[in-house]
Amino acid sequence: MTKSLSDKVVIITGASSGIGAAAARMLAQQGCKLILAARSVGKMEALAAELATECLVVRADMTVPADIANMVESTRKHFGRIDVMFANAGLFIQGDFVDYDMDAVSKMLKVNIDGVMRCAHAVIPLMRAQGGGDILVTSSIAGHAELHRGPAYGATKHAVETFVNTLRRQVAADGIRVMSLAPGKVANEIWGITDAEEIARLSADEQTYLRSDDVVAAAIFMLSRPRHVTVRNLVLVPRYQEA
Repeated sequence: MTKSLSDKVVIITGASSGIGAAAARMLAQQGCKLILAARSVGKMEALAAELATECLVVRADMTVPADIANMVESTRKHFGRIDVMFANAGLFIQGDFVDYDMDAVSKMLKVNIDGVMRCAHAVIPLMRAQGGGDILVTSSIAGHAELHRGPAYGATKHAVETFVNTLRRQVAADGIRVMSLAPGKVANEIWGITDAEEIARLSADEQTYLRSDDVVAAAIFMLSRPRHVTVRNLVLVPRYQEA
C-alpha cells in the first residue's frame, strides 16, 4: 500500500545538482509542488523551467541561518504549508585527515550537521500546527560504517543518524516522521561524474556506483508509506561496494 505524494509541498535543499536535482524531476512527476533551494540560482531556474509543476526557487546557503529561515518562511507564504523537508544539501571531503584544510572541514560540519538541524528546527513548528509532515535527511553509508578515507565526513553522517533517530521519537506524537536515507557511492557531481555514458557504465555495467535516480526512488518509497509506517533509516549501496 502506498500513499500518493500528489500536491505535497516539498522543500529540497541542494536542489541544483546531483540527488537534489534528480529529486526535483522525479517528485515533479509525482505531482509534488516544489521549493528548490541552493546557492546556484541560475541552475535551479533552468531546472524549474523543465518541470511541469509549481516551483519556487529560493537562494539558500546552508551555512547562513538567515537563508534557512527565509527559505522556510518563503515557502509558508507561497504555499501555506510544508509537507516534506528533504534536507539533502551536503559537502564531502575525503583523504588523509592530516592533509585536510580545517577551514573546509569546519564548513562541512556547518552544512552537514548544523544546516540539517536548522532545517528541521525551522519546519517543526509549522508541521505541528498543520498536523504532521515528513523530515527526510540525506545521510550516507559513512553514517553506518567507518570508511577509511572519510574520518571527518563520516563523523558528520554519524551525527546525522543520531539526530534523526532521537528527534524521531520527540516529534512522533505530532504526526511528524523523521527519516534518513543513506546511499553508498553515487555517480554524480560529488564524485566529479557528470557524463551520462560514464554514469551508465559505472552503475548498470560495473555496478560500483548508484545513480542519483536510484536514491530518489528510495526516497519516494519512504515518503509514500502509510502514515503509521516510518522507514527510520534506509541504506542502499551498489552491488559491488565493500562497505
